[in-house]
Amino acid sequence: MTRMQSNSDTGLPFMKMHGLGNDFVVMDERGLPPRVTPALVAALADRNRGVGFDQMAIITDGGNADLHLTFFNADGSPSAACGNATRCIARYEMDRTGKTSLTITTDRGVLLAREEGNGLTSVNMGHPMTDWDEIPLAEDVDTLALPILGAPTATSMGNPHCTFFVDDVMAIDLAAIGPTIEHHPLFPERTNVQFAQVIGEDRIRMRVWERGTGITLASGSSSCATAVAAYRRGLTRAKVEIVLDGGSLQVEWRDDGVWMTGPTMHAFNGVLTQQFLDSL
Repeated sequence: MTRMQSNSDTGLPFMKMHGLGNDFVVMDERGLPPRVTPALVAALADRNRGVGFDQMAIITDGGNADLHLTFFNADGSPSAACGNATRCIARYEMDRTGKTSLTITTDRGVLLAREEGNGLTSVNMGHPMTDWDEIPLAEDVDTLALPILGAPTATSMGNPHCTFFVDDVMAIDLAAIGPTIEHHPLFPERTNVQFAQVIGEDRIRMRVWERGTGITLASGSSSCATAVAAYRRGLTRAKVEIVLDGGSLQVEWRDDGVWMTGPTMHAFNGVLTQQFLDSL
């Protein structure tokens, strides 16, 4: 398999991928001049006038690593991490090259991805950050139980997360509460928001509001943050199944980082027309 090449005569090629319905537009810019701007990201994210996605990922040359990934939220703002997109792109690159493991650089750091068989792909999302200034928070508070109604836990997986543990995730009005917590003054860079219901010591039901995007069917970094928060609070083991609206991920907090495993889908390839690009 060869990677997609850009052609100035036919527009700008892209790939559409998803992990459990958490969907992405991916552009491979290796060896090409950069063309993605925040305005392009926001226009493409429009599900009526563009392509539609939760996050966008750009593949560029990785230097000593196999590749480098840059992520954007649907509103055009940058994101240092996107676990499901990382898994999807790792699957694409392993299929393309025949490799069974990859090193991937991101603003989060160097991540390791590998083939797990049976259509599953794993990525090590690195070590979680739990100090207030690393997440970051606006002030020095207990990250295990924030001074917010519901005493949520704060975690960073390269992007900030706020996890509430509740008795029934389906009883939560996520569309109303999500944006309020995303923009809470305790989070100067905004935050992803999770509501988690512990089903057992190895299983969590979770729903997510993603920073700069809104409600999504799944989120890899949110799943990792929730698993870390649950383990820190003594609610689960270090290895759990995270059951999301779009399906399940396996997350395990190990000595070398937080590993996330699940399925991926490369749905289709497309080309943005010059008319669309000229309209921005």
